[in-house]
Amino acid sequence: MNNSILNFSKNTSKSWYRRKPTSSSYRSPLCLPLISLLALLSFLLIYVSFSKTPKPLVPKILVSQISQCAKLRTLIPGEKFLWYVPHSGFSNQLSEFKNAILMAGILNRTLILPPILDHHAVALGSCPKFRVFEPKEMRLAVWDHAFELLKAGRYVSIADVIDISSLVSSSIRSIDFRSFASLWCNVDMDFACGNNLHSESSLSDALKQCGRVLSGLYGNVGNCLYAVEEDCRTTVWTYKNEEDGVLDSFQPNDQLKKKKKISYVRRRKDVFKTLGSGSEAESAAVLAFGSLFTAPYKGSELYIDIHESHSDQRIQALIKKSQFLPFAPQILSAGKRFALEAIKAPFLCAQLRLLDGQFQNHWKATFMGLKQKLESLTKQGSKQVHIFIMTDLPPGNWTGNYLGDLADDTNHFKLHFLREEDELVIQTAKRVASAGRGLKFGSLPQSGSAMDDTNPQCSRQNLPDVLLYIEESVCSCASLGFVGTAGSTIAESIDLMRKFEVCSSATLS
Repeated sequence: MNNSILNFSKNTSKSWYRRKPTSSSYRSPLCLPLISLLALLSFLLIYVSFSKTPKPLVPKILVSQISQCAKLRTLIPGEKFLWYVPHSGFSNQLSEFKNAILMAGILNRTLILPPILDHHAVALGSCPKFRVFEPKEMRLAVWDHAFELLKAGRYVSIADVIDISSLVSSSIRSIDFRSFASLWCNVDMDFACGNNLHSESSLSDALKQCGRVLSGLYGNVGNCLYAVEEDCRTTVWTYKNEEDGVLDSFQPNDQLKKKKKISYVRRRKDVFKTLGSGSEAESAAVLAFGSLFTAPYKGSELYIDIHESHSDQRIQALIKKSQFLPFAPQILSAGKRFALEAIKAPFLCAQLRLLDGQFQNHWKATFMGLKQKLESLTKQGSKQVHIFIMTDLPPGNWTGNYLGDLADDTNHFKLHFLREEDELVIQTAKRVASAGRGLKFGSLPQSGSAMDDTNPQCSRQNLPDVLLYIEESVCSCASLGFVGTAGSTIAESIDLMRKFEVCSSATLS
């Protein structure tokens, strides 16, 4: 092959068009159209691919939601809502509900009453380890789980089992999550019965898109939504105590910073100054928190440090009222009835959590507290001690441990317990479902303003799981005392019930 073409420094007297054509000379004219064709095809593929991505849908979703917000403001003039994320077991969810009541009162917003979630449906993580899920992730998880509960016919509002009538009548405004979702998403209340919620339905798709907006996945939405992104890693909420903006006493230590490569700084913030009157969040129709879980930790609180408010007597009264929220009358009545008509004697209550989480490794310590209490009662002359057993360990697994020993010693002990299939439990579940207390605390507006408190009639609704609540109510009636599992929030709930003497005030129905 002649190399003169590649040798640019070499002179030649021959013109290029007189040279004998090579094979490359014939290919060159074809390269240009081929390259052009490939470029055109690539452009078409990119254009088609881009046109099919969901990105252009986002503005449509937001425009639609802003339009619906305007309608909502017309239907309920001046109404502003507060939504939050419950998580974990029932006792944690109840604790967060109390905090939500407080926040709604301080910020003068209508509280959206959540469903009771399945125990492990939504997790927070660990605040002390600065390892928690993002608020928007948790909001979306709760929204999706709520509709899974509706689809399965297992939806139960927290107001179905907790009596908030005294608060709603005087201290806060509330609306059931189902009623709010109907307003927010502009859908008929029939969805509350799980109708047309299968994954392929247009209703299901509309609710999913609506939930993504409410969860804050697209950020704040004008005067429609303000999504709170502060969580326990960065913030401790306070109220009127002159600490706004100061560093909290609990901070990640150097070892944690190095090991987890984190740079969080926890500050104490006044919730009213940050999210109330005069703030960016004030105009939003919906203020969406993440989890409102808190607990004392190393001289501070994990997320909310509002225990008193002497400068605001309305909030001080609300703190006192929300300290203890009793179960619904149907549940308290069932617990008292079992104590009077089934046990029929003074009894001891033993709450033994043995299988879940950390408790499964502490059987010896859990049983030791019960053993010491029984020895004390025996020394006092009790011939046969009646014991109501509340445990997550099935009776079939009692053999070979202290519970089995107690069950076998019928001369000194008589054990009582409840099961899901017991008639008392079933009838109580029916009464709770029939009462429908959740939807009675706010529903769809009619004629532009009034709230309709009529429950949708759901033919496929399952009975609520009320066994735990009845068991706690039975324990509140135990005249010989109560032995609970150390560290269990259920034991803390029972202690509170006993402190407020709910058994003596419960009426049989």
